[in-house]
Amino acid sequence: MSTVLAPLAHGIRSRALHWLHAHRRLGALGEAGIEKDLDTYKALTETALAAGLVLRDGTAGSRERVLAGELLEFSWAQLGQGTRLYERLVHHPMKTDPVECYSHFVDAGYRHTGLDQLISHLAAAGAAQAAELLPNRRLAVANALRATGCGHTAAVPDWETLTRATWLGRVLEPWHIDWETGYDLTHTVFHLTDWGRRPHALPGDLAAYLTHWLPVWTDLWTEVGEWDLVGELLTVAGCLPDPHTEIDDWQRLARLQHPDGLVPRDSDPVDDDLATRFQDHQHTTVVAVIAASIALTRDLETPAATGPDSGP
Repeated sequence: MSTVLAPLAHGIRSRALHWLHAHRRLGALGEAGIEKDLDTYKALTETALAAGLVLRDGTAGSRERVLAGELLEFSWAQLGQGTRLYERLVHHPMKTDPVECYSHFVDAGYRHTGLDQLISHLAAAGAAQAAELLPNRRLAVANALRATGCGHTAAVPDWETLTRATWLGRVLEPWHIDWETGYDLTHTVFHLTDWGRRPHALPGDLAAYLTHWLPVWTDLWTEVGEWDLVGELLTVAGCLPDPHTEIDDWQRLARLQHPDGLVPRDSDPVDDDLATRFQDHQHTTVVAVIAASIALTRDLETPAATGPDSGP
């Protein structure tokens, strides 16, 4: 990583993390529970992912680590220390979001014994694998079962088949992409590489395709001011076997970020109302933490750590 990018990524992450922490109670799930507030539930687990990535490596300062730890504790408490995830899966055994969300907490050291047992039972029965899902979500489930260790009784995933079923895996003409497909391809990369932890699990032809076309797609969505998707694409760039860095993109992200740490989702004006600001821009600010954390983590890796592995 260049001496220019490192302080940029650190600054963006620190400001974003402070903003998320300062406003975390605006994202409380409350008594309504998961079933009545799926958006808040999803946001809590994304925040846990971001906070866990901050703690994953040695790039965070002591204050950042405290903030990340408190965000994780808050999110875990909102989910009843895993009980709400367990109850959702008991009532909806074909739902896969509980295991997908749980994996972020497991990665940070949190566990719920009953949920472990239930996920393992359903994995052995094939319930998660039989759910009707988009191809990139099938990769999400496979990666979550691997990350939690609850998929050990299930059949070994056919990663090649799962990958080639996605839009990205078909290596289509790059101009066929649209806004929704853009998000799909980013998550294909995230799940294949386990959020940058296994970069060489990304097939070589897909890595080459992304290295060539990511700058074009980033410029495309920069032109229309879709900053949330731009942040997702920057995250993908950090997950590649050979991370792709465009300093201009990071400098632009730093300029877009508000002094309090908020990162706007698009080019529309940001509302002055505190709750609306949080609801509208929480996700993009979370994405900024994730993108910066992965970029910083990859910079720490030795050549041996990034060598080819045995696959997903």
